[in-house]
Amino acid sequence: MSTGKLLLSPDRFALTIERLCCQLIEDWDNFADACVVGIQPRGVALADRIHSRLTDLTGNPDIPYGKLDITFYRDDFRLHDKPLAPHPNDMDFLVAGKKVLLVDDVLYTGRTIQAAFSALQHYGRAQVVELLVLVDRRFNRQLPIQADYVGISVDALDEAYVKVHWKENHGVDEILLFDKKHPA
Repeated sequence: MSTGKLLLSPDRFALTIERLCCQLIEDWDNFADACVVGIQPRGVALADRIHSRLTDLTGNPDIPYGKLDITFYRDDFRLHDKPLAPHPNDMDFLVAGKKVLLVDDVLYTGRTIQAAFSALQHYGRAQVVELLVLVDRRFNRQLPIQADYVGISVDALDEAYVKVHWKENHGVDEILLFDKKHPA
């Protein structure tokens, strides 16, 4: 299906999600006074999986889960040639006083996370915000942002592109590394 270098196979992908959930339960117990927030659009696929698995593992079916759009909070949203189409926010709760697990697929420059912090403030002042990412691209960070929970770390320079494929969208769960000259 893909010509990129395979970084995480379907079996390792599932194992990584399970490991992240176990780490979260060690630190957050049953997620009382906590919530999970996926960053639209690409962080939502991971957040869906994390939230579903945490609900099963903790036995807590009431962990609040939201989907946060950051389109107009980005510092580069005016630099696009065509109008941007935001994704709907799906947050029917406030984060005031809660522990927030912010979820995204790939941490690269840090600008998406910065925008998410700004957008999240409209839902109240969280007690604490921690970041979970499936892939941490450790080079080329432009802002001092670091994930608390990381699925896999990748040392990829500017000429490389990390692509996360989800079974629901691509037929297989995998993480691939592409040369920018030959993107996915």
